[in-house]
Amino acid sequence: MLSWSPENTRGDATRTAAPGGYHYDATRVRGFSLTHMSGTGCAGGAGDIPFFPHVGEVTSSPAADTKDQVYAADFSHSDETAEPGRYKVSLASGAGAELTATARTGSARFSYPADKTASLLIRTSSSEVGSSAADLTIDPAHRTVSGSVTGGNFCGYLDPEGRRSYYTLHFTAVFDTAFTAQGTWQDGTLRPGTTSAEGGSSYGTDGRPVAGKGSGGYLQFASGTRRVGVKVGISYVDDKGARANLAAENPPRRGFDQVRTAAYDAWRRQLAAIRVGGGADADRTAFYTALYHSLLHPNVISDTDGRYRGSDGEVHRVSRGHRAQYGTFSGWDIYRSQLQLLTLLEPRAGSDIAQSLLNLAQQNGGVWDRWLQGASGTHVMNGDPSAAALAGIRAFGGGDFDLDAALDSLLKAATVPTEKDLSPAGKPIMSVGQRPSLDRYLELHYMPSVSNAWGGAAETLEMSGADFALSQLARAAGRKDTADTFAHRAQWWQNNFNAAADPETGGYIANRKADGSWVTGFTPATGNGFVEGTSAQYTWMVPHNPAGLFAAMGGKDAAIKRLDAFFHDADGGWALTGAGGEKSELDNEPSINVPYLYAYAGQPYKTQETVRAAMRQLWTTKPDGIPGNDDLGEMSSWYVFSALGMYPQVPSRAELVLASPLFPRIEIDRGARDISIRAPQAAPDAPYVQSLKVDGRVSDRPWLPESFVRHGGTLDYTLSDAPDRAWGASPADAPPSFRDGEQPYQIGVGPTTGTLAPGESLTVKVAAVPVGEGDRPEVRFTTDAPDGLTASPASGTVGPDGTAEISLRAGKDTAEGFYDAKVTVTSEDTKVVQPITLTVAAPGTLLAAYNNTGATDDDGEHDEGDYDGGGWSYSRQALAAAGLEPGAKGTTQGLDYTWPASPPGRPDNASTTGQTIALPPSTGLSFLGSAVNGNQKATAKVTYTDGSSDEADLSFTDWTVGGGGGTVQYGNVTLAKTGYRNISGGDKDVVDAYIFATKAFRAPEGKTVKSVTLPDNADLHVFAIARG
Repeated sequence: MLSWSPENTRGDATRTAAPGGYHYDATRVRGFSLTHMSGTGCAGGAGDIPFFPHVGEVTSSPAADTKDQVYAADFSHSDETAEPGRYKVSLASGAGAELTATARTGSARFSYPADKTASLLIRTSSSEVGSSAADLTIDPAHRTVSGSVTGGNFCGYLDPEGRRSYYTLHFTAVFDTAFTAQGTWQDGTLRPGTTSAEGGSSYGTDGRPVAGKGSGGYLQFASGTRRVGVKVGISYVDDKGARANLAAENPPRRGFDQVRTAAYDAWRRQLAAIRVGGGADADRTAFYTALYHSLLHPNVISDTDGRYRGSDGEVHRVSRGHRAQYGTFSGWDIYRSQLQLLTLLEPRAGSDIAQSLLNLAQQNGGVWDRWLQGASGTHVMNGDPSAAALAGIRAFGGGDFDLDAALDSLLKAATVPTEKDLSPAGKPIMSVGQRPSLDRYLELHYMPSVSNAWGGAAETLEMSGADFALSQLARAAGRKDTADTFAHRAQWWQNNFNAAADPETGGYIANRKADGSWVTGFTPATGNGFVEGTSAQYTWMVPHNPAGLFAAMGGKDAAIKRLDAFFHDADGGWALTGAGGEKSELDNEPSINVPYLYAYAGQPYKTQETVRAAMRQLWTTKPDGIPGNDDLGEMSSWYVFSALGMYPQVPSRAELVLASPLFPRIEIDRGARDISIRAPQAAPDAPYVQSLKVDGRVSDRPWLPESFVRHGGTLDYTLSDAPDRAWGASPADAPPSFRDGEQPYQIGVGPTTGTLAPGESLTVKVAAVPVGEGDRPEVRFTTDAPDGLTASPASGTVGPDGTAEISLRAGKDTAEGFYDAKVTVTSEDTKVVQPITLTVAAPGTLLAAYNNTGATDDDGEHDEGDYDGGGWSYSRQALAAAGLEPGAKGTTQGLDYTWPASPPGRPDNASTTGQTIALPPSTGLSFLGSAVNGNQKATAKVTYTDGSSDEADLSFTDWTVGGGGGTVQYGNVTLAKTGYRNISGGDKDVVDAYIFATKAFRAPEGKTVKSVTLPDNADLHVFAIARG
């Protein structure tokens, strides 16, 4: 419940230095707050009730110190110590802080220079992302300060749905030193001598705390005071609970050192549940750091007397037979492996967490929220992770919860659409329904591109995994028919698999419209239909049925080829993060299971080397040694499992797919179910398994059955620095896939968009790929081509190999422009009418370089636009209002341009991938466009008519200037600024979006520009080139 640690600042009191409050590069602190969330995204959360030791008198309202210039202090990392259960720092002001904690209380020692005034601020309203209410009372006679803060606003800057409060935290602080003076503040007014104040910071229309607002109190101590001690109790129930928690866990007789020692010993026992022997010091440090982070959440939210405030706002008591009520559940993240690791080590805690989630759902009208802060739902992210969370907890030994009640509730949520499911409120990022647009999902057996969910294709994958989890829970409860029904529903992922999505690499999970057609403009790197990822990254997310996925891709060999390309760049080097949308991102959840898929394809040695490469390259003991956000311990749990040499590939079951252990000796203490791992040759450069014995018996299987988790056992490895390609390669040894209910074949059409020159052709493939057992029926197709294009053949059937090809040819005299074709595919039970959008353009023109639709019509569903890889786009109407209507002519820096005249839904910009564009003779250039996914710095190659070349700056500021939090860079000139942008699905995002012009390039005297070659950076977008 309580985690007392710093709130760092970069000079803006409305924004913490990093989500979670602490960033290594921000060496200025504005307080030490009582609550935190570890590694969360968005702008952070919690960070409640910061205490700050101030040297000097308090002479102005701390709320008015909006730049943290007065009531904050610098520090050096050389003066900082952190270990489990204790944090200590000396500040440049001469003050210092030493902190420790129990579950619900904290103890602090604040130090001061003897010759300066010792003051202490209690910033009641200053939670990380603000507060809606706060109050504070100072009692000098009893040396106490008490109060509360009402907060929330998690991800509130992304959507108005998040700009609300979820909890009230009560606190009581008891000091060991008398106050010689005290006072309070409210907003900009300092009130010396007063003992009470109230008022939150409020949440602004931008979802941030309002600068200059808020309340708190300050204390002053006697001249010469060197140290002040304080004990703090907190409660989410009431003031009584805070006082009772303090009395129970941190009574007056218990000194700071006793609390610190007890906290350290508790963490030592916790971390000793896994004992590793041998290995490098740095690897042991990384391992135990990851294990520590894996065990920080979910959090206890019940008091010592068993009371807690539920999701309905009422006071409840811990369920009979359970020790605590838990909250703060980042479901989209931690259902994958964090809860499994926690339960493996602490099955009772896992059971308590499962029962806690059920309790909160029952109090919430049967809705299981996907992301809880405390007891309350934030609705953030997508999917329905609770079923997989509970099934995973049960599979790993945490079965002491009300299975039947949980199953009944989850089944109803999966079969009966609620008012919230039907509501668009909060979409896309905070959709209020547990299963948004469940009615459409049940009707279509996939989530269409336009729905209340965040990411149609991603939602289908998440729902398929959730339904598989329900089948496992139902089987555990003895409900066979229900188990079979949801096992079949778990295969609905197939309905978003386009077997011909990409002409080069084959089938992918893709966004699909309600009429059955695929959203046009697909590339493997598209984020349209996905959440924090791309099609290439999400396509692998069928954890319960890799064999079926491989079959849909064309077989194991095709899958292996795809996996190899996914993890490597063109030169064969590793591409594990930051290599583009077609490559892996092992710093985020959608990709983290993928290295283990090689074991299903008969090449477990590649699992071994890929996992080890990720551990070595992405995880270090440096300050930035955790890749991406840790997401309440999910990413760290991946590291822990991978260091053990195993991973729960199917979150709702307990089979473990094997890599190889990092350490020579590992002991996992689970009482009578201990796990021992011995690998004498283990070393960072020796990841390859040569042989394995499981409980003394030779095994060639690169996986362990569920019984191993249930009963424990011993693993004896022989490892090497050279791969054994035969070990685990037999199809009979592959980990199990769960294929009941598969469709026997997959239909696809693609590409759905393309560019061709007059007189040239584009090949469109129709595919009907066999997946499961059973005969494939006849699959027929017909093609409709517009004037200016011909189709050959115009109709036909898919051949014995499961494919057919259609050639769409532009006539030699076909005018440049945009054209629509249509392919209709039918079988005995399927009909797909697929639009094919084509651009006819001469090679080397800017029109031929257009490969992205960046602006969409306000009146549409915006599905055709995907400017940033996440389904966002400019508004055509807003751009026109800002002066950039289709075909508009303008001037920037003395250079003339014409804005694209593309009709709605058509490509209007070039995502730069090295295209060369011929230009009329020019001596000056400026590129018009912007960057996505942050600022992007690059150059374009300029070729002159005499054959020589030069470089022109083609750097762009991010199209939203960092969501409004940055400044225009690189000398960019703002051409247009719109007050909103469009979101796939028909919504608007109220954030400023910009079009920039690069600083003008001038050719040297006597030189004439012939062409430009754009950089290879898909995050740069060029709409037009101004020249003169």
